[in-house]
Amino acid sequence: MSQERTLILLKPDAVQRRLIGRILSRIEDKGYKIAGLKLIQVTPELARKHYAEHVEKPFYPNLEEFITSSPVVALVVEGPEAITVMRSMMGATNGRAANSGTIRGDFGSSRQMNLIHGSDGPDAARREIEIYFEPHELHDYSLALSSVLVASDE
Repeated sequence: MSQERTLILLKPDAVQRRLIGRILSRIEDKGYKIAGLKLIQVTPELARKHYAEHVEKPFYPNLEEFITSSPVVALVVEGPEAITVMRSMMGATNGRAANSGTIRGDFGSSRQMNLIHGSDGPDAARREIEIYFEPHELHDYSLALSSVLVASDE
């Protein structure tokens, strides 16, 4: 089965609320591999690069203020259909509308402070991973449990 990588950011509200471990556990419990992981402070320059399509929009100043307010955890998650699966695990953007069982549904109650970012497609994933990670910061390894997570013919 083809493996896919996606960028995930645990946003300042997740860090401040001490949800890092609980969210990482959900990703690992699902059987997905963490190929890169770091705690970083997003600068205004990095925010503008990541959110380039939003810089001129009226809501951007609040977005930049939020994403630069505290460190974030940046990670690259790898696994079958990682982009779609991670976005499903995240839940609806607005925590008040997100289903129970999703990260935002279980922990979130805001549209703006929504705990987690995930790439929305393969092109975005490649672009975002390159923004946050150097190639040497990503690791290619096999999980010991791989053979019991997904059937070989899937």
